[in-house]
Amino acid sequence: MVINETKRGKSVFYSAPDGLKLHAVDYGVRNVETLPVVCLAGLSRNARDFARLAVHLAEDASPQRRVICFDYRGRGLSDHDSDWTHYNILTEAEDVITGLEKFGIEQATLIGTSRGGLIAMAIAAMRPGLLRAVILNDVGPVIGIESLLAIRTMLADPPEPKDWAEAIAIQKSLMGKAFPALTEEDWIYEAHAKFRQIGDTLVADHDPALGKTLDALVPGEELPALWPQFDALRDIPVMVLRGENSGLLSQETVDEMAARHPRLQCVNVEGQGHAPLLHTAGLPQMIQRFLDQAGT
Repeated sequence: MVINETKRGKSVFYSAPDGLKLHAVDYGVRNVETLPVVCLAGLSRNARDFARLAVHLAEDASPQRRVICFDYRGRGLSDHDSDWTHYNILTEAEDVITGLEKFGIEQATLIGTSRGGLIAMAIAAMRPGLLRAVILNDVGPVIGIESLLAIRTMLADPPEPKDWAEAIAIQKSLMGKAFPALTEEDWIYEAHAKFRQIGDTLVADHDPALGKTLDALVPGEELPALWPQFDALRDIPVMVLRGENSGLLSQETVDEMAARHPRLQCVNVEGQGHAPLLHTAGLPQMIQRFLDQAGT
């Protein structure tokens, strides 16, 4: 089984401010009666993470929405950057803003998974008028260092599966304890989102140099909290999704987010960790209701 929902969207390439060629997938381009939804993936992830959610919102939901899913530089079909220090949240936020200008989008709802949520908060500070609503998928102002260290370990020694069956087995071995709710079909989807087949070889779909961005992490050292960036979302509707078994976003942080943003909608995703798969657990329907309630 090959996950091919991305074929139902249109691949678009555009230039970053520094000239790097970047990629996004545009679903439901003719859906102009509602504001578009912009999907931003995790640190080493790509637009395919959102393919099934995008198809639901663009084709199955009522009203239908335009959905744009970005590949950051060094991920998916976007070019790798010869300078790995450009793999940072501010540069990636600028790339997304440039992409939105390319698409002619003046306002949108942003759905950010992990790193994508941090980019959404950065955009809120840089261009607050762009955001009508935000969904944060398993990320908040306080980030669990141990979860980032585990991600660093995986990036430092990326697996090299010999075929798709092994790729699926690898994802199960890495994620299975935190994701007991996933079905076999979910694991197939996850493997095809993580890896890309190039010729006869399967590779993790990101620049290996991305791992260098986490080299400075120190075990046991707390990361700077981003409460001012989260507070910049105070005046717009926000939903936060937390995987029940997440090590990156704690329930304590979610509780503080709710205290600071009284209209915050919080969803606990049972049987999943960091970060919940957005096409599972009834999340497409929950997201659709949130968008409707937000008037977007």
